[in-house]
Amino acid sequence: MTGELLRKYIWLIQTFIRVGDKGLTLEELFDKWEQRWDTPYVRSTFNHQRGMVEDIFGIRIECDRSTNRYFIRGGKDMVEQDSVTSWLIDTFTVNNLLHQSKDLLSGRVAVEEVPSGHEYLTHVMNAMQDNMVLRIRYQKYSSEEASRLTVYPYAVKEVARRWYLIAWCVERKGLRVYGLDRIKSMEETGEEFSMPAGFDVEELFASSYGVYLNEGKKSEKVVFKAGALEARFINDLPLHGSQEIIASDEESTTFAIRVCPNDSLIMDLLARGSRIEVLAPDSLRERMKEEINKLRNLYE
Repeated sequence: MTGELLRKYIWLIQTFIRVGDKGLTLEELFDKWEQRWDTPYVRSTFNHQRGMVEDIFGIRIECDRSTNRYFIRGGKDMVEQDSVTSWLIDTFTVNNLLHQSKDLLSGRVAVEEVPSGHEYLTHVMNAMQDNMVLRIRYQKYSSEEASRLTVYPYAVKEVARRWYLIAWCVERKGLRVYGLDRIKSMEETGEEFSMPAGFDVEELFASSYGVYLNEGKKSEKVVFKAGALEARFINDLPLHGSQEIIASDEESTTFAIRVCPNDSLIMDLLARGSRIEVLAPDSLRERMKEEINKLRNLYE
């Protein structure tokens, strides 16, 4: 699929979302299309794109036969609830606006680079679509040399500006997580694999923090208190999908998340300094104390 086609599908979705449940007649849609793309638009093209939008994004463009108006039912809410679709639409919308207005917006838009999202992401997703076995050379930060591995690409996940591949490794005989920026080379083997029935990457990481696999560990209720100002940030951008407020007053808010504590969680909590306090579990409080003491020793 070319970027141009995808931009048109996303434009179609956004056009219907903007008009809401009142929808558009074909004539109104055709006018908007010609104003945007400067090309004629016909019913057969719309019917094809309508079908592709449903196939790719799971979004159905319906028709009210009593008025002959087309619409997306509850469009905005539906897209916001689907994180992948929302991310894809936002990304292509921003890219499209930057491309169209590069002179007007020059020097006025800054984005963070995702170092691992370019070279191999498309290859991985194509292999996922075809259930194609991959052979990679992968070098961990802790290793001097790259390992040659045969993997079944199950899923991809973006965390903290990095893309990760979740795959079954033939040599390691287990599920592993690989940072795309640590892959040195990649090739298709021409062999196919079978996806496990019911596999869901969101469910896999439901009680994880970051991209750590729990590997049989039980999740715990992590409770922490944040000052009033910090609480607003945490409330708007939750640390984890399980986050909830369990107490609040004018001075502070107490949050809880259910995860398996790991180094990634500790680093993120420490990054907030004295603006938060971990209350439970005791084992995590002790880990926090240990890291804080190490920091103190560095500066004494």
